Parts: sequence; structure tokens; C-alpha cells
Amino acid sequence: MTAEPASTLLRRPGPPDLVSDVDPLKAFDPRFAEAVPPHARLASLYGQAVFSEGPVWWSAREILIWSDIEGRRVLGWHPDGCVRVVIDATPFINGHTVDHGGDLIHCEHGNRRLSRTTPDGRYSAVVETYEGRRFNAPNDVVCAADGALWFTDPAYGLRQPRQGALADSDLGHHSVYRVDPVTGSARRMADFGQPNGLAFAPDGRTLYVSDTSRTEGGGGHTIHAFPVHSDHSLGAPRVFAEIEPGVPDGFRVDRRGWIWTSSGSGVQVFSAKGERLGLIPTPQTCSNCCFGPGERRLFITAQAHLYSIDLADV
Repeated sequence: MTAEPASTLLRRPGPPDLVSDVDPLKAFDPRFAEAVPPHARLASLYGQAVFSEGPVWWSAREILIWSDIEGRRVLGWHPDGCVRVVIDATPFINGHTVDHGGDLIHCEHGNRRLSRTTPDGRYSAVVETYEGRRFNAPNDVVCAADGALWFTDPAYGLRQPRQGALADSDLGHHSVYRVDPVTGSARRMADFGQPNGLAFAPDGRTLYVSDTSRTEGGGGHTIHAFPVHSDHSLGAPRVFAEIEPGVPDGFRVDRRGWIWTSSGSGVQVFSAKGERLGLIPTPQTCSNCCFGPGERRLFITAQAHLYSIDLADV
């Protein structure tokens, strides 16, 4: 991969375009307005990707990072409105997180591993195998409070040649893993039909994981909640929410403990108790979302687009 080649500019600095061809915000609970003002408008920040995914705010560079998986690029949106290629010719990178050292962590479909890029552009592998066998196609990743990296490993990159390379699974299961921050080894934590998005509750005592196996003829279109024990093991899961329409591809948890999840209709918002609070409709199927600094803005990936919407100050 090449970090920031000479010609990287995809969009010049300038204001975003407000989106007009979208349904209005939908509040199912008065608390929704505490987070999303009724007058808030969806803005288009970029619309020329092939398939957008994996957004994360990279504070070390003060940019919004996201993947164009099928375009094989990692892109960066800058606060002045410009968009640049951050990493070119990627091995079908999907999800990202930022670790406690400020490094950008990537999920690679093509190389079937986790990798990292430092703020100064150095690139290296993080973890490549479990019990000597290659992963399927790591999809999404999150950094826990203790510095451990948790990630999902469905089979999408093995079955979709535009997002990886056709291959049989070396493992024979689709799982959630924890990468120990000291040893760097991966521990298998839970199995799913097709695990996808994941996030921790603010206190770290609950891990949410989505199952999106509906996309391949299975029944999964759910977010599951696991209690996290003191030894980092997971307790028995419960179904937190079933998402209609579509699937909960990627999602985030805010400081209140509310879940903001992608779906076929846009970003759906749930309380920590699983109450459906509201919907931010998107013109295209939403794949993922993340917060900007201070949770004052929500960034949304949807097919070719990167969108944003301003949130209420709390």
C-alpha cells in the first residue's frame, strides 16, 4: 500500500451540499430531539466512492477516515471540506478504529488480517492468524478501554470478489476475537452466523455485536448484547434489537449508551434499554456511522457517499 501519493486530492475545499432528496427526520420518542435537533439537515461531504464503509475520526490527523472498499482506497475528509486519498491500492480495507496510541487500525479483507498505520504513515501487520490458520475477512474492529482490539471475522471477503478474493475458510467458523494488548495473540470470544459491527457500552461492561447473516439467506438482522466479565470473557448474549428494514451493518454507542445503527432506511437510534428513539433517513442504504469530536456531528457512509448531520450539544 502507498500512504498519500503525490496526487491525492479528490474534492477541493468548500462547503458541503445539503441533501434535498431525503425523507425528514423521524422521532419515535421525545428524547430523540435531545440528540438530533428537528431542524438538522443531512449534508453530502463526498459522493464519488464505489462502496463506502468503516468511518472513524482520526484525532491524530484531525480527519474523518473511511474506506472505499471496492475502490481499494482509504479516504480522508478534512474539516475544510477537501477529500484526499490517505491510502491507495489497499487490500480491500473495510472497518477501522483508533487505538490508545493514536494509530489507525484496519480490517483487511484481502490479506485477511488486522493492520495499522501510524500518524506519520508507517504501516505494519497487527495479527494475521488464529491457532496457525488465516482469518476469514476481518470486517469491523473496536479498541476496548484496556487497549485490547476486538474484531469481527465474517466470510464476506471470501465470497465477494469485488471486496476480497474467492477462497474457502481456513477456520470453518465466523467469530468475534479479542487481541491481547500485551501478547498480541487472538482469542476466540463468540461465534455468529455472520458477525459484523461491534461496540462497547460506555462502562465497558456490555459488548454489542451485530449478526447480518440475512444478507446471505440466513436469519440474522439483529444486534446482540453480551455481558463482559472481569477476565474479558463474554456471558450469555441477549437480543438487543432486530433491525428492519435491512441489517445492522455497522453502529456506534454514544456517551448516553444509545446505539446508532445502520439499516436499510438510514441510521436508527435506540436507547440503552432497546427503545427505538428515532431515524435519520439516508437516500441510499446506510452501511455505517461514527461520531466526530465531542459527539457534535454524526458521519454516515452509504454506498458512494459520505454524509454528515450536526447533533445537539450535550
